[in-house]
Amino acid sequence: MIATLEQPAAVKPANESFPTVSATRLNTWLGCRLRYYFKYILRLKKPKTAATYVGSTVHAVLKQWNRARWRKEVLTTEHLQSLFDKSWAEDQKTEPVQWQPDEEPDEKKQGWALLQHYFSQSPIPPDERPEGVEVTAEADLQAHGLPKLIGVMDLIRSKGRIVDYKTVGQTPKDEKAIHNNEVQLSIYSLLYRHATDRKEGGRELHQLVKLKVPKLIVTPQGPMTDNEQTRLFKQLESFVSGVEREDFVPSPGMQCVMCSYFNECRKWS
Repeated sequence: MIATLEQPAAVKPANESFPTVSATRLNTWLGCRLRYYFKYILRLKKPKTAATYVGSTVHAVLKQWNRARWRKEVLTTEHLQSLFDKSWAEDQKTEPVQWQPDEEPDEKKQGWALLQHYFSQSPIPPDERPEGVEVTAEADLQAHGLPKLIGVMDLIRSKGRIVDYKTVGQTPKDEKAIHNNEVQLSIYSLLYRHATDRKEGGRELHQLVKLKVPKLIVTPQGPMTDNEQTRLFKQLESFVSGVEREDFVPSPGMQCVMCSYFNECRKWS
């Protein structure tokens, strides 16, 4: 029986030994089941790519910037750049990065340029205090025959507006950005509702575009619809049944160009 909004009581209880599920886990599964196997079952470690590292460092500084706003503190440009430099250096000590020759200085310069652009162009008023920053939450979906969802929301603005930060390589179109991030934003909506017992005020993608001259694209959405929640539940049910069947097959396509498990995948049989 498919788990849906209309029939939560008709499905079997979730397997209590099944792991919790995050947006990253589910998106990995939906993108390629064999990649999920390499990453979460075999736990094969891979160095971060340059793009991933720039994104994680930008996120780290935005977290500190939003926390300062929550505390009603003001961080100077010099302080923010110091935070960026420290995060850039420290994180590589625990997670190696797969730099190409002479690549790191340019990537670091671009990462700071993205942040400078966001600080000057952010649509969030300076006096708006966040409801939460880097909010960890969970949602128990056992009543729907599904595992527990977990996640960390980048920012919750006033009136319960959920913000997710992205660094992207090209200017996104709104419809495609909403589609590509539907799973993650739907999970965040569920997490917010379970944590607060109220509906979120909306969702926003704040996308920093890595161009020679950086751009900020803000894509607003309303609260999660019933149809979006049903789609998410069906995706989760497919995930659970597939993992239980050990249905770890490759999904060859354009996405393979950037996959860090390409060589392992080619040896699969």
